[in-house]
Amino acid sequence: MSRGCVVGIDIGTTGTKGVAIDPTTGSVATTAQAEYPVRSPHPGWMEQDPDDWVAAAQTVLHRIRSEGVEILGLGLSGQMHGLVCLDAADRVIRPAILWNDGRSARECSAIEAKLGRERLVQLSGNRALPGFTAPKLLWMRHHEPALYARIRRVALPKDYVRDALVGGHVSDVAEASGTLLLDVATRRWSAELLDEFEIPRSWLPDLAEGTDRVGSLDGVPVAAGGGDQAAAAVGAGILGSGPLSIALGTSGVVLAALDRFVAEEQGRVHAFCHAVPERWVVMGVMLAAAGALAWYHDTLLPDSGYDQMVEEARSCPPGCEGLVFLPYLSGERTPHADPDARGAFVGLSLEHGRGSLTRAVLEGVAFGLADCLDSVRGVGVEAGRARASGGGARSRLWLQIIASVLELPVEVMGSEQGSAFGAALLGGVAAGVYANIVEAVTACVHVADVIDPVADWIGPYREVRRRFRSLYPALGSITEPS
Repeated sequence: MSRGCVVGIDIGTTGTKGVAIDPTTGSVATTAQAEYPVRSPHPGWMEQDPDDWVAAAQTVLHRIRSEGVEILGLGLSGQMHGLVCLDAADRVIRPAILWNDGRSARECSAIEAKLGRERLVQLSGNRALPGFTAPKLLWMRHHEPALYARIRRVALPKDYVRDALVGGHVSDVAEASGTLLLDVATRRWSAELLDEFEIPRSWLPDLAEGTDRVGSLDGVPVAAGGGDQAAAAVGAGILGSGPLSIALGTSGVVLAALDRFVAEEQGRVHAFCHAVPERWVVMGVMLAAAGALAWYHDTLLPDSGYDQMVEEARSCPPGCEGLVFLPYLSGERTPHADPDARGAFVGLSLEHGRGSLTRAVLEGVAFGLADCLDSVRGVGVEAGRARASGGGARSRLWLQIIASVLELPVEVMGSEQGSAFGAALLGGVAAGVYANIVEAVTACVHVADVIDPVADWIGPYREVRRRFRSLYPALGSITEPS
């Protein structure tokens, strides 16, 4: 027998995930995923073939339907900021340049020098960072002029996939917030920024709210959707004042939802539109969270399972007897905004074994999240608790470490599907399954557990975090590129 479900598809960095959920309880009926490669043709470059995303999304949808699911509404989320360039025949001009690509650092410096950081932040809510879309376009103009001259449309990753499935040229305002081309306060493309960057408005998609219906797939209503972090926040029930969202995916995010636009004048946090109408978010972003643990596992312990690896870390004391890990493997955003920041293990001794190294990675990511939390608090956000999502949230030890470093209780959601779960709820609203996003969250979002700080760890972590924060400036002169 078929089961009527709302379905979310998340176009991630390493693969696409799909989830079908019961619209009345939020229970997961089935999941599916498909992977694809990331290519790095030069150091610091990260690219993908956009058609790999489309093929993966089609595979995921086929697998979900093969489990007897009747799709009532569909929403998409995905990695933000990626640049997909299309020609007059809607053909992809070059591989997509991804969110974690650092090649456009010089263009970012030129943007801020020309426009002024304060004005840029007033308009876009953000500094110019290599991860954002506009600097990538300027890099193409400077370094690939023949390809740049062919551009007639620009799309973002999940929008490219959705448009390929249902037609049109649309983005949601949460996703568009990461382009550096949106007036985030008014939720419209900024004529001033487009003029400054000399980017034609005709290249850009029409804008919608994340809950808007923008097309249909085989008769199924499809929502505009949202960028991965906004969708994950929806999936955790982060719609306004209340708990924070902590996303432990490839990157790490501390996010708070607001009922107004707020920007930090130096751009130390991102200010984006939320995926739901009349809401905004502020967030601190670290570029390597679960991605740092994956790098560590794949590079040093490829023959160990993650559970075994984390269990070895459990026996080590907080602070790892002086061992500290800096998680800046892809540069960093919050609070340093430095694409050239680099990771390090500091304080190694003969006493440190595998468990110490693993625990140091878990703790280093937690300290990075604490830096993000401090930055979010700096714009007036009050934090009393957090809700965790993403693959890293499966580890109870890691959540205990994070709760103890942040000195906040961390709530574990009933579903660990994160962005895909939130995308499904957006799809349900677009399809009329729910009257609004509040109704969807009330029906489907549930807290399964609460991880409290470990009292005996708080003091040691305060001391180790002071060392952690001193290491970035101390190592800067050593790790700067020649």
